[in-house]
Amino acid sequence: MTLETLIEVREHNGADYQPLVDYQSWRVARMNYTADLTPDKINRMQKHTETDEVFVLMSGRCILFLGEGEETITKVHAVDMELYKVYNVKRGAWHSHTFSEDARVLIVENRDTVAENSPFAALTESQRAEVAEQTKKLWG
Repeated sequence: MTLETLIEVREHNGADYQPLVDYQSWRVARMNYTADLTPDKINRMQKHTETDEVFVLMSGRCILFLGEGEETITKVHAVDMELYKVYNVKRGAWHSHTFSEDARVLIVENRDTVAENSPFAALTESQRAEVAEQTKKLWG
């Protein structure tokens, strides 16, 4: 055996989401700051119909937005994530995020979390304004 057969090392330092390790039924990914998810650009939320999704803030700041509702989003909540805490977004929960430029978020999800089981729902204009206001309230 060699060291290369015993360990796999992956990293992601670019913007946005990148899967790092897929193994059997699970995936580990990392998400970093992306200009597409600044509060003024968040216009929809996603949910996963088959699985929970876990987020861990490793550095910087991240607000996790959660939406109530089944087919549409009826109410928006904001959670200012704390470093190294595990946030398990339950199956069927609408969610989105905004990041500080130095943010690094670890994601653990099912490997088969794909577009077919991860629909999006649009936010209304008032919900978009609420996302911006909640961000201002939490981050000043």
